[in-house]
Amino acid sequence: MKNQAFHAIGRRKEAVARVRMIPGDGKFIVNKKPLLDFFKREILQMIIEQPLNLTETLGKYDIHVNVNGGGLSGQAGAVRLGVSRTLLKIDEEFRPKLKAAGLLTRDPRMVERKKYGQPGARKRFQFSKR
Repeated sequence: MKNQAFHAIGRRKEAVARVRMIPGDGKFIVNKKPLLDFFKREILQMIIEQPLNLTETLGKYDIHVNVNGGGLSGQAGAVRLGVSRTLLKIDEEFRPKLKAAGLLTRDPRMVERKKYGQPGARKRFQFSKR
């Protein structure tokens, strides 16, 4: 099991993250950049590190992520799901903790499509009686 790579895919909104974890010293690379350079907002970094903190594996694995599509928030959610799924492949005993925190559920919320004859998905043109 030494130097064995574990893979998983995470998705959220239009973002797709491919996560690869290798036992190491805690390097976190996202699209060939360090985590802190790619996700500059602290809240996004916290979201991504949530499964690692919960399972106390922060700093035990080198994580390489390719993420594309969507915006930063969707990408952070995709990376979080990918990391959670990869941790499950490493050790199935993490499942109860991750499931209780809701980290194994793919967030199904998507942008509602725009409808014809309207300016947006829900917005209507102003009603005129006369």
